[in-house]
Amino acid sequence: MIAFRDAIAAEWLKSRRSRVPWAVIAGFSVAPMICGLFMVILKDPDAARRIGLLGTKAQLSAGTADWPTMLSLLAQAIAIGGGVLFAFLTAWVFGREFSDRTVRGMLAVPTSRRAIVLAKLAVMLGWGLVGSAWVIVLGFALGSMIGLPGWSPELASAALVRMAAAATLTLVLQTGTALFAGLGRGYIAPLAWMVATIVAAQVLVVLGWGSVFPWAVPALVSGAAGADALDVPAASYVIVLAAGLIGLVATIAWWERTDHTG
Repeated sequence: MIAFRDAIAAEWLKSRRSRVPWAVIAGFSVAPMICGLFMVILKDPDAARRIGLLGTKAQLSAGTADWPTMLSLLAQAIAIGGGVLFAFLTAWVFGREFSDRTVRGMLAVPTSRRAIVLAKLAVMLGWGLVGSAWVIVLGFALGSMIGLPGWSPELASAALVRMAAAATLTLVLQTGTALFAGLGRGYIAPLAWMVATIVAAQVLVVLGWGSVFPWAVPALVSGAAGADALDVPAASYVIVLAAGLIGLVATIAWWERTDHTG
């Protein structure tokens, strides 16, 4: 337990002093800003054209400028944007040791490899939750500043549950990204894995198989694929958890059994 705590402290110190997690959160902040911009344009398209935010012949079909639309866009941004940005974060947390050639020194300390893997995942999860919470707070703040109609406590509660579920499921699936960061001993393989899962998810959602493909479930929960979160079967959540657990076990097994000579 003490070794695990020390490993978390070391990983947290490394991540806090790096620009990468902060850059991920900054990049994530773009999503609610874009959602807010859409709401401003939808609220008054003529004014948006006059100040150059919207082309003369451009038309938006995102919906109406109200809280249901804003929260729906925000949930979709968390699911889709999180799938990309959380993968970048995970690739950095697990791949930097190989790219910086510090892996042998890290493994020379009297801390089990399992504790190191779990500490890295804990730090990644922490940064992901902080980023998701920040995006939600920023989205609600921008919606209030714009003065969107249609607010209700029930709507806000349902949206929060949907966004939290999408963010959590996306983070759970990052164990696969962590595995490929080890297999590829760097950043390229996990980022290629991220692209492959996103493309596969898009195709399978169109074919109607999204609910059984783990990496498509967060988008379904967020409503990005036109589905209601309540329509997503419970089995889909189980599939995501199973995929995350398999990735976790495989990542730990790889780190414990592989000869790290890089």
